[in-house]
Amino acid sequence: MLFWHSQPEHLWPSPGELYPGPPSSLLREALPLPYLKQEEPPNIPRAEPPCPAFQYVLCAATSPAVKQQEETLTYLNQGQSYEVRMLCNPKLGDATQGPRLLKSVVRVVFHDRRLQYTEQQQLDGWRWSRPGDRILDIDVPLSVGVIEPQVLPSQLNTVEFYWDPAKRTSLFLQVHCISTEFTPRKKGGEKGVPFRLQIDTFKPSDKELSPEHLHSAGCLIKVFKPKGADRKLKTDREKIEKQPVHERDKYQTACESTVFMECSPWPEPSSGPHPPLSPLALTSPNSCKLLSAERLCSSPPFASDTLGGSPAQDLNPGASILETQQWLHRHRFSNYCRSLANFTGTDLLKLTRQDLIQICGAADGIRLFNTLRARPIRHRLTLYVAQEASRQENEVPKNPDSGFYQEISLDELSAVELMGKLAELLDLPANQIHRLFHQGPGGILILLSDQVVQNLEDESYFVAVVKKVQNPDGYYLVLT
Repeated sequence: MLFWHSQPEHLWPSPGELYPGPPSSLLREALPLPYLKQEEPPNIPRAEPPCPAFQYVLCAATSPAVKQQEETLTYLNQGQSYEVRMLCNPKLGDATQGPRLLKSVVRVVFHDRRLQYTEQQQLDGWRWSRPGDRILDIDVPLSVGVIEPQVLPSQLNTVEFYWDPAKRTSLFLQVHCISTEFTPRKKGGEKGVPFRLQIDTFKPSDKELSPEHLHSAGCLIKVFKPKGADRKLKTDREKIEKQPVHERDKYQTACESTVFMECSPWPEPSSGPHPPLSPLALTSPNSCKLLSAERLCSSPPFASDTLGGSPAQDLNPGASILETQQWLHRHRFSNYCRSLANFTGTDLLKLTRQDLIQICGAADGIRLFNTLRARPIRHRLTLYVAQEASRQENEVPKNPDSGFYQEISLDELSAVELMGKLAELLDLPANQIHRLFHQGPGGILILLSDQVVQNLEDESYFVAVVKKVQNPDGYYLVLT
């Protein structure tokens, strides 16, 4: 069992690190008077380095190929469970007063500033290429002290849980995306983009009040294919060992575990559809406190449509200057609010593609042009289905829309998706539809699989015949 007092001494800064300089500048040298007893003045507290109320330790080695004054970098294998030890300082009781259980939110976000501004597009693309998968998961069987773990379907990169700071808590996490999935050229893990693993801890409060923020910390990670992190760590060690002695001093000493560094809390999504957001809160970066004050890492603003999957709102031509500024904030164009400070909705919509490129640069200019003239996303397959009129009243549930064709839009092109849409359309319980058939040549019944659905012609129309079956009790659907 890991206790707070058993932490290695290198995790905490010494007085010499906090107050650099010669010893004479800190304490006056004692006089050589052997006949006097040297006693410490009573009731004078000793200067101790400040200790955080919480500390999170990732049980994975840091890379030795990181220069001094830079943030540590940790390599992880895709899908492998890694332990994160949640520690609470028992000396600081103020942070844990009140409710014993604390709530922590873990996120995997982009560290690269370029990807932060296109976070929604990157996550949507990953969701499209990996349907049903998550970026971050909790390995519940291995975790200790984790209470009520939750994963939000709309937020693939976020998990939540409760824990008791007075008891041992070990959280095991799995990261399923690799760093090369977000690079233009996917030719190896060494050129992959880094991620930031961040933990925010809150004290639960009444339902009417938002939880009180207690602590936030994060670390820098890179994710490789299975066993790729081990090979990369070995390569870095061999690279540093070949360096001259004077060059090795420029790099950090690798540690067996990774200590999260304190940082600002991740902004929570606002309530309501799109409430007005504070420009100060949106434009100020969330700087993390690292070993060096000069090294800052910031996270992008989290608007209400960042990960929620809600469609982007079109800019109204009659929007005022303030409404136009809010629209720019919501769509991650905060850096150009000053350049477009006097633009109304009409002024912004009149700009051409070349005008926006000159104002915002090539990448953001094209993105702003496409956002202003965004069209509804076309579904991959559209079908028109009508329900056959029932010959017997007790054969299927009554549907007032039977006989009329209704549109069904498919995005995943799977039989499960089509069955769910048909169950909703025909007002049938989805768990009672056992088979889905398509009437082929000569009246034969073809079992609808994913491959058959993918080969259906777009904008085809069918009549759905519902057949009642028994053993087990349910329905067969036939598309004729």
